[in-house]
Amino acid sequence: MIGVTEYSPADPAPLRADIVLPCLDEAAALPRVLARVPEGWRAIVVDNGSTDGSADIARALGATVVHEPRRGFGSACHAGLLAAEAEYVCFCDCDGSLDPALLPGFVRRIAEGESDLLLGRRRPTARGAWPLHARAGNIALSRMLRRRTGLRLHDLGPMRAVRRETLLALGLTDRRSGYPLQMVVRASDAGLRVTETDVPYLPRTGKSKVTGTWRGTWHAVRDMRAVLRQPESPTPRGARAEAAR
Repeated sequence: MIGVTEYSPADPAPLRADIVLPCLDEAAALPRVLARVPEGWRAIVVDNGSTDGSADIARALGATVVHEPRRGFGSACHAGLLAAEAEYVCFCDCDGSLDPALLPGFVRRIAEGESDLLLGRRRPTARGAWPLHARAGNIALSRMLRRRTGLRLHDLGPMRAVRRETLLALGLTDRRSGYPLQMVVRASDAGLRVTETDVPYLPRTGKSKVTGTWRGTWHAVRDMRAVLRQPESPTPRGARAEAAR
């Protein structure tokens, strides 16, 4: 198992954040995921058209539930961002593959000025946790991102943390699979510090809606390539100022 230090209650000045959890038919994983949300943090489960009762389960377990009828990973993530109120906002998949209990360490590093946007670099803990086709697509996108921005990232994973106002100032427009990549590209264009840290990657519960098949992976790569073809965006007003707080 990857040696990632979780937040300890003995640490000074506990920080609070809202966690956005995009959700499409994740009833089986939700109890375990929500049980790992740090104490005092708010879980925002964004239901993106589930038919398995995910929204009711999340609500019964104490999460804030937001309904986003427009299908798309970016639509769900952005709806959660707009519903967030805390100074810091985190994103995490809702399928049990990532541990929300690690996120206080992410937020601490943002608060201490080490990074402006911190991404979790996935490290598989079991065979099959990260299918070959999904990993290949991620490697290709990381290389294209490096050519576009100069960022030497190894993963564009869904676990991440940032100041809410900083992210809002980036003016993200993608509402499909390109949303996570556009976040990184625009943060880089704004001169923000984008870094990554290792996180354990567990076998997910259920079948992936995006990278579970070659076809799904191809559609995700296509969306992200479209983001990389966009011209460099001007520095969004307020992004740097918010990150420097």
